[in-house]
Amino acid sequence: MKVISYNVNGLRAAIKKDLLVWLKAENPDVICFQETKSQPEQIDHQLFAELGYEHHYWHSAVKKGYSGVATYSKVAADKCTVGIGMEKYDNEGRVIATTYGDTTILNCYFPSGSSGEERHAFKMEFLEDFGKWFKKQKKKFNDVIVLGDYNIVHGAIDIHNPDRKDKPSGYRPEERAWMDDWFRKGMHDAFRVKYPETQEFSWWSYRAGSRKKNKGWRIDYISISDGIKDRLKDCKQLNEAVHSDHCPVICEFK
Repeated sequence: MKVISYNVNGLRAAIKKDLLVWLKAENPDVICFQETKSQPEQIDHQLFAELGYEHHYWHSAVKKGYSGVATYSKVAADKCTVGIGMEKYDNEGRVIATTYGDTTILNCYFPSGSSGEERHAFKMEFLEDFGKWFKKQKKKFNDVIVLGDYNIVHGAIDIHNPDRKDKPSGYRPEERAWMDDWFRKGMHDAFRVKYPETQEFSWWSYRAGSRKKNKGWRIDYISISDGIKDRLKDCKQLNEAVHSDHCPVICEFK
């Protein structure tokens, strides 16, 4: 099984940048998009069906052109759950779960707090509430993959300038502590399982040629539960894909 997570920063815009040509070449079984900024009726799903992705599952934001997640797969999900049952988050289209046999994939777009302290506080509330929700849901899962844009740099190795003093949202102690806790309680960073000391990034600012200089952050993750860890073949960032300010993250499982 091959799974890709990709914050496309606008699915319609990414399609215009030859996203589908790239998708055909990569040919994952499941691809999870974040920040779709679209409603499902705004996308020509036949373009994906022609590549084998006949099944698609959406959680769009109430606000048009904002946020949203979508999962496309080659086989139908046995079950789909939209949102986490809390309106203030679900109105922003942040979580969708699809189950395929014994494996559940949670496609997530965690809030960004970069626009100001109010949104950072909202982000911290989301982390707290999502963690509680997931703890209850995990009892229903067998193997689980929680992937997407977490909007958090976990370790100093995951940012090009770890000594910065301005405390930007995404690299604050309280959210990094949440990640520590997340990975202590039965979830594993798939990339770090395979590459504990390798520095790779998944997001670069559009400013000052950051991507060409590789001045980035790793904020997109594929987290895997204990049961699926032993089946992990590889996980990496696909830095050559340039349809967004993020790059895709790919995982392959036995």
